Amino acid sequence: MSSLSRKTMVWAAGAALAVGGATAGIVIAAQDSGQPSGHPDAGGAVIARAAAAKPPLRLVSISPAGGDRDVNGAGNITVTYNQPLPAAAPLPTLSPAIAGSWQRTGDAVVFTPATGYPASTRVTVTVNGVAESTNRSASSSSFTTGAYSTLRLQEILAQLGYLPLTWTPYLGTTEPGGSAAAQLSAAYAAPGGTFQWQPGYPSQLKSFWSEGQTNTLDQGAIAGFEADHGLTVDGTAGAAVWRALVAAAAADQQNTHGYSYAMVSENEPETLTIWHDGRKVFSSLANTGISVAPTATGTFYVYEKLTFQIMQGTNPDGSHYADPVSWVSYFNGGDAVHYFPRGSFGWPQSLGCVELPYDAAKQAYPYLPYGTLVTVNA
Repeated sequence: MSSLSRKTMVWAAGAALAVGGATAGIVIAAQDSGQPSGHPDAGGAVIARAAAAKPPLRLVSISPAGGDRDVNGAGNITVTYNQPLPAAAPLPTLSPAIAGSWQRTGDAVVFTPATGYPASTRVTVTVNGVAESTNRSASSSSFTTGAYSTLRLQEILAQLGYLPLTWTPYLGTTEPGGSAAAQLSAAYAAPGGTFQWQPGYPSQLKSFWSEGQTNTLDQGAIAGFEADHGLTVDGTAGAAVWRALVAAAAADQQNTHGYSYAMVSENEPETLTIWHDGRKVFSSLANTGISVAPTATGTFYVYEKLTFQIMQGTNPDGSHYADPVSWVSYFNGGDAVHYFPRGSFGWPQSLGCVELPYDAAKQAYPYLPYGTLVTVNA
């Protein structure tokens, strides 16, 4: 082989190393090695120089960074290296693991969750197969997701029909839509918009509302949502409620029984009045509790419903009672709206319940779904 041919081969091998970054089994002597091209020491010199020229894989950064708090759990997780991650190198791992996918992008790998992490979750990112870092980055770090937005809770409940308000996003604001990941992201950072009261309800109902802050209207709406979705009815937006809310918002699962509000007046003649979907739909004489067992005043939500039961308890004189009652809607401890046979109605006679005639109780029952706020005014 001529001297020119050897030079050409040496240049070509060097170019291949520069582009591919690997020796790929090509053994060609360096021109100045002093060894024949087939000499066994010549290839080793090239390989050693190529290996020395390629830096080890190192971790540059992890985002979200270690120690970060209030992180949006639906966001991406990015691990950046000092060079593109080789195909054979292990991908980072997440704990707790969730559904999603990793994608190589330049010197980084990016994890896109299928949905995301719930609130207040500590997430650890572990990076394997990297050389010991010389900077402050570590091979693993942890961040914590934030809390869900009360404002977004209200927006979803209004959109699904569990509040007597409508919600409209600001012009130009993108609604999360039917994506579970987008809905979860909005749960951490509520989009801007405006609430509008539906007409027809008494002004007292509005006094229970506070935008962006937990309030009585929220509790009733949550209780109604919980009942519709087979959850424990406690009026609190815990983790299970938020999972169901995000899914319901993505699927646009509307409240099918409308919105009701009930008001009990203890001014004689005592009455029960119900508004449903902005209209007064029911009014009847009623009985509330006697002085030694009064009906508590305030606003409560319906948490249990029974078409019939044997109601048991203790009379003021210490004797026991077991009375058959119908069309029962419990709203505060043992206090419930229900039918009870009395000779007259409109004045205190019960042991704390709101008693109605049979036909009136049957009519009122479907207008008092779970979560209905019941206000007892003295």
